[in-house]
Amino acid sequence: MTHPGELLKRNGVYAGKELGQNFLSNPATARMIVDRTGVDKETTVLEIGPGLGAITLPLAKACKQVVAVEKDRRIIPLLEGELAEENICNVRIINQNILKTDIREIAGTEKLVVIGNLPYNISSQILFQLVTIRQVVTRAFLMFQKELAERLLSSAGTKNYSRLSAVVQYASKISHVADIRPNAFFPRPEVDSTVLRFDFFETQGMEEKDEILLFSVIKAAFSKRRKTLHNAMSGGEMGLTKEIVGMALANAGIDASRRAETLNVQEFIDLSKAVGKVCTREL
Repeated sequence: MTHPGELLKRNGVYAGKELGQNFLSNPATARMIVDRTGVDKETTVLEIGPGLGAITLPLAKACKQVVAVEKDRRIIPLLEGELAEENICNVRIINQNILKTDIREIAGTEKLVVIGNLPYNISSQILFQLVTIRQVVTRAFLMFQKELAERLLSSAGTKNYSRLSAVVQYASKISHVADIRPNAFFPRPEVDSTVLRFDFFETQGMEEKDEILLFSVIKAAFSKRRKTLHNAMSGGEMGLTKEIVGMALANAGIDASRRAETLNVQEFIDLSKAVGKVCTREL
């Protein structure tokens, strides 16, 4: 692969700070990431933000097909040039915002492995998107700023545990893959990065409508995380009264004085089911 700095300079293109572009520049790091994904010639991969192809090149050589979704149209010709130089023909590039991309349509009858170096400003949105379409995704290998990765790995009762932690842990098993130092990128970011693995699964007894309610309950609980669950969940977007919240907490066996960050995933599931039952009785 051509070094990103050289490739950008040669073509009069700059790394877009507004797009959170820090291109992986170390080929050994890229190969290590691809090796740890375990993809093979039976695997179709969705790559989010291929950039200048650091991961795309070794990935395409290892798997059946790569569907690369790239928002920045300026760098697509550069990526195409890198692929052509390596005689790689199994990469399909889609110039689109991943948040507006129909991943189910890309998957078709297959299940995908998702790989990406995610821009920090939309990392959470992409994760929520993958949770909702996980029926067509077996696993994902995603790179984040280390701080966000630590939040995702954190457990209930710790200061880093958040709404995002609870939602993603509800839908997947998360594990650490690798830490990447800033000098592996161009331009060099100011923070370390971490690659995480997400093995998605279906939760028994939870239909789509149940998940929608669960995610709303988690959001409401964390909306005022310094307050007790009773106060945080009352009013707000869900429009729950203090009486309904109190009844739901009692029925779920959860102390109303607890705060959102103390609830594990199963307790959130129990609470959302209790909210659903109480609200149904109130109608």
